[in-house]
Amino acid sequence: MPLPPDISFGADHSVHLPQRFNVAVPFIDRHVGEGRGARAAIRTVHGETVTYAALAERVNRTGNALLAQGLKPGDRLLMVVKDCPAFFYLFWGAIKAGIVPVPPNTLLRAADYAYMFEDSGCGLVVYSAEFAGEIEPALKQFPVKALGVDAFLAEMEKAAPQLEARLAAPTDDCFWLYSSGSTGRPKGAVHAQRDMVVTSELYGVRVLGVTERDVNYSAAKLFFAYGLGNAMTFPLWVGGTAILDDRRPTPDTTFDNIEKFKPTLYYGVPTLYAAQLAALESKPRDLSSVRACVSAGEALPADMFRRWKEKTGTVILDGIGSTECLHIFIGNSLADHRAGTSGKPVPGYRVEILDENRKPVAKGESGRLWIRSESAARYYWNKPEKTAETMVDGWLNTGDTYRQDADGYFIYEGRSDDMLKVGGIWCSPVEIENCLVGHAAVLEVAVIGQADADALIKPKAVVVLKQEGGGSAALTDELMALCKKTLAPYKYPRWVEYVPELPKTATGKIQRFRLRA
Repeated sequence: MPLPPDISFGADHSVHLPQRFNVAVPFIDRHVGEGRGARAAIRTVHGETVTYAALAERVNRTGNALLAQGLKPGDRLLMVVKDCPAFFYLFWGAIKAGIVPVPPNTLLRAADYAYMFEDSGCGLVVYSAEFAGEIEPALKQFPVKALGVDAFLAEMEKAAPQLEARLAAPTDDCFWLYSSGSTGRPKGAVHAQRDMVVTSELYGVRVLGVTERDVNYSAAKLFFAYGLGNAMTFPLWVGGTAILDDRRPTPDTTFDNIEKFKPTLYYGVPTLYAAQLAALESKPRDLSSVRACVSAGEALPADMFRRWKEKTGTVILDGIGSTECLHIFIGNSLADHRAGTSGKPVPGYRVEILDENRKPVAKGESGRLWIRSESAARYYWNKPEKTAETMVDGWLNTGDTYRQDADGYFIYEGRSDDMLKVGGIWCSPVEIENCLVGHAAVLEVAVIGQADADALIKPKAVVVLKQEGGGSAALTDELMALCKKTLAPYKYPRWVEYVPELPKTATGKIQRFRLRA
């Protein structure tokens, strides 16, 4: 589908936007004007279908209802909302009215929400009934005006169906996303009006090839950057359809949805793909509608890529993105992919691997990954020191360790603060994890450093098995032998611990710092 007439991309993939615009117009309003009003924008597992015409009207009503609640342009709306059409209404209605939507993780606890109420200075909280058990105690800790989603929707129905978009500069504040907290306290990443245009066109259209004919189903939820693109901005950018399921994703629910809704694009995370592969061992499922699967959140092991392709006939396109960059900035594509890598830089994203002195490393050597892009958050709210540390001269310090192979593919080696020094040599936990997950008994694994009897750091593997209760001394010996055979000898885990599950963020990233605690 052609770009809106007032938006273009240069030969260097930089975006050209009007000096004053509102991003809700190209994502929501233009589809009615271009004849797609009767097309399905959203379908839900509860049987609801929302057309583009209905979406545009409800976005307008929502913007008016938010203004009627006393919010003013620039005020923050904290929306703790499940994956449902109301998420779309609130997010885009706020933006069209000049209000800043902030959708936090819906899996947090009362203390976390109270912190966000205070940190954001929000003027209103709207929340789904399912989260009242955490939101209402949070409101007692830090009182702020709040409404349940059902109560808000009743107010929305009373509001006027016309709303003039409040214009802004492309680089003005538009929405926030709180970081998932893989290394500590969440930070509010402030995104601009242009950011969703950049990710939807450069990755969604130019890498994935998303069109209005695509049906997009994301097991990853809307409240974080990866799911926001998969299930909302990518389909809305091209006039496609999003499938929403408000339940916790499991192998059964995701396979049922794929068989029922026939999505052409499916988005998951490695943890879920591992569970789905285990489920496929006992029951085949029909994934014939899916032309591509996408993965992010944690590096996808090469063995998982191969097994998924063998079982389903489709490839998983692994990539790396971040809350700060909004979506994937290095990714595999259908035309160019390699198992066990994050792929190559998305067009329009400048990527460098630097040493501790911010000097480029030689190809094949490991270093810190830095990104420069037009979709990057401008700053962290209320965090000037963290902003200065992470966002330097237009570059974003991702905190990830990477190396580039001889063919230009980028290989993830873990969070920079997860790297281990074993015998004086840097060691990537991801490399050991990828080896161990190739064992038939292993579902997933995290590797951390632990001091031995001489207070020297050595690798320790924390393992989740496909079948509970399968941990044994014999299996431990097998896993250690596998690593010694496959990896450099010093990299094998000196200890193996078996656990029922690993601590993760909502995006599926393993929280190794919690295992080290």
